[in-house]
Amino acid sequence: MTTRFQYAAAAALMVFASICAAVQADDPQAPEQFRVKFETTKGDIVLEVNRAWAPIGADHFYKAVEEGFYNDTRFFRVVPGFIVQFGINGDPNVQKKWRDENLKDDPVTQKNVRGTLTYATAGPNTRTTQLFINLNDNTFLDGQGFSPFAKVVSGMDIVEKINAEYGEKPDQSYVQQLGNRYLNEYFPRLDYIKKASIVK
Repeated sequence: MTTRFQYAAAAALMVFASICAAVQADDPQAPEQFRVKFETTKGDIVLEVNRAWAPIGADHFYKAVEEGFYNDTRFFRVVPGFIVQFGINGDPNVQKKWRDENLKDDPVTQKNVRGTLTYATAGPNTRTTQLFINLNDNTFLDGQGFSPFAKVVSGMDIVEKINAEYGEKPDQSYVQQLGNRYLNEYFPRLDYIKKASIVK
């Protein structure tokens, strides 16, 4: 049963970006299936991306990983039993460039079940770089346009260990403006992705 908390939490997913005209980023086509390893402060997490699930999102993720966007990025929002969210670059100048590349929506072809990776949104056609891993079966998100494009195939136990002590306290507007300087000062124990890479 969907709770009032879950609806509120879903709404909170959509506050991170300003609404602007969506574009389909000019991204190279990713392989039909590929794996990405996150080397985190808690251990390694491996994700398997299936382009057929959400091709626009998969292509953009592939480009971002290849260009090192997710290196040294914090898991800044952790809601136990719901999601682990990340995807704001620690350098505000880098973040600004990527933040302006809004993506058209992919149709929702998969369910937001435990272990799936999905873009956060601020409404229709507003996906950029923020992502979340579902910690539970959050299928109530399916009808709200949240389109999974990957799943954790190794390290879900690591995902569960990501520090949740700060919950939803980090202010995303400050993260956008100040990056890791803000997070390191006020939320020094956040876990983070040390390096993200494509693996065979």
